[in-house]
Amino acid sequence: MNTKKNPLQNKLIVCLLAVLCCLLWGSAFPSIKTGYKMFEIGAQDSVSQILFAGIRFSLAGVLAIIFGSLLQKKVLFPKKTSWKMIGVLSVFQTILQYIFFYIGLAHSSGVKSSIINGMSTFFAILLACLVRKQERLSLVKIIGCVLGTAGVIIVSLSGGSIGAGFALTGEGFILIASVSYAISSVMIKEFSAKENPVTLSGYQFVIGGLAMVMIGLMAGGRIHLTNPMGIILIIYMALISSVAYSLWGILLKYNPVSSVTIYGFSNPIFGALLSAFFLAEWDKLSIWYVLALALVSLGIYVVNRE
Repeated sequence: MNTKKNPLQNKLIVCLLAVLCCLLWGSAFPSIKTGYKMFEIGAQDSVSQILFAGIRFSLAGVLAIIFGSLLQKKVLFPKKTSWKMIGVLSVFQTILQYIFFYIGLAHSSGVKSSIINGMSTFFAILLACLVRKQERLSLVKIIGCVLGTAGVIIVSLSGGSIGAGFALTGEGFILIASVSYAISSVMIKEFSAKENPVTLSGYQFVIGGLAMVMIGLMAGGRIHLTNPMGIILIIYMALISSVAYSLWGILLKYNPVSSVTIYGFSNPIFGALLSAFFLAEWDKLSIWYVLALALVSLGIYVVNRE
């Protein structure tokens, strides 16, 4: 019997690839802020933000399909039975997650949005363990999630006070976006057993992205290119999504949801560090980020230790 372990189940390789994904997602924070300036999109202009995101994700899907086809030396095209799965993923991973996120962000403080959005990792593990029964919920996993959540809260609160109040169109929409992401993570785990995860990622981005473009245009969203570098920026942002989500889907295929999604707690930390570097926001960093990184790292270790 062949007992050779798949390299993608090696904890070190999983760690390196998962951190790479989170680093890419973290770079999206300063990229989006820069993109809004280049395309003249206001902070409260949610429909234009949805249009901007739709263009980015549509391109991300095309790039994922092209790169995946080149790497596998065949044209990636879904099986007839896979279109339903792609439709479900496009709804939860792209359309619902990002529409609710962008609208919620416009009606909520950045601090509370970061905390609630950071909880998506916790939700994904709970869904995988309690709803879909993909793995067992243990005390170790709960401790790891608590440590990771504590790190996200520290990063978020270092930028200001949490404020009061809970609005459906603000914090409520951010919560819906977080749950939507968690559902998509669990679905990818199941669907990738039946279809290539890169194929799933690429085509769901194309469908979800085009749907967001249509919604943004019909709602009156508009973007204006004021700097030719904006084209390079949106291509990079598309690469962020195509590469990171494809890798993430592959990791989820071969590993428990908890051991992969736990790395998601590092997203806001990478986002803060990269924003400080690229947007010259060094004054916003403090010793609390070191503590947050330590807590998140400890949470990742606890969940992934033998």
